[in-house]
Amino acid sequence: FRLDGAPPRSQAEVAQRVAAVWLTPQMDRLFQEAAGGRRRFLDRLVYALEPSHAREVAAHDTAMAGRNRLLAEGRRDPAWLAGLEDSMARHAVAATASRMALVSRLNAAPPPGRFPAVRMVLDCPIADRLAGAPALAVEDWLREELAAGRGVDAASGTAARGAHRCDMGLRDAASGLAAGLASTGQQKALLIGVVLAHAGLLATARGFAPLLLLDEPAVHLDPERRAALFEALVLLPAQVFITGTDSATFAPLRGHAEALRTTGAGLEPDPEFTPPMPA
Repeated sequence: FRLDGAPPRSQAEVAQRVAAVWLTPQMDRLFQEAAGGRRRFLDRLVYALEPSHAREVAAHDTAMAGRNRLLAEGRRDPAWLAGLEDSMARHAVAATASRMALVSRLNAAPPPGRFPAVRMVLDCPIADRLAGAPALAVEDWLREELAAGRGVDAASGTAARGAHRCDMGLRDAASGLAAGLASTGQQKALLIGVVLAHAGLLATARGFAPLLLLDEPAVHLDPERRAALFEALVLLPAQVFITGTDSATFAPLRGHAEALRTTGAGLEPDPEFTPPMPA
């Protein structure tokens, strides 16, 4: 697509004007799989509030890839490695600070209507340090850790310290139940709760809510949570795209949403839904 008549120069340039958050059925396993998926989910939430976060993460990963390559090749040039580790430390601390800010603001946001409130936590040694020390001191600590760990990292093929070691967890605010111990339905509710709270937070902070792309969001939800989800979506100042295989599931949205059915010829209006009146 084009932005002001020209191709966008970067993802950050687009993120200054529009943001999107999505949930898919594959993400129902987010808490049974590796930390990388949870970290990417977290970073998408951060990008929406701080578009520059994408540059910090990319710069950290580029420096780390260069360091990994040097160590794997046995090229132990101290000056070169020190320069890459300095870049990793600076960008890791900046990225972690942005993640911490998002978690703090998200946890302080009002719950989305009747939908259960969620608490987000970070499992991150850099965040633990930043909670009690200045950023420059944490950068110095991380540089020292990276320099001291060159031998171990050369053997493992990756860095033991860095922004890529961050993990994200969710808990039900009322019961304290952690997502990793929750049922599939409870995990789905926690993810949806985060997305709803984030959309409201973004609307307040930046003046516009993100596009919400929800693929089969009602699957695994009990009737009470399903009703609370639809109520929250109606109240949310955001454009929402929802997919599903059973139109009856979305009956509470009649009069609030436009519905389309897939057919062999493409998309056709669902006659059971009356398009909402324009504001």
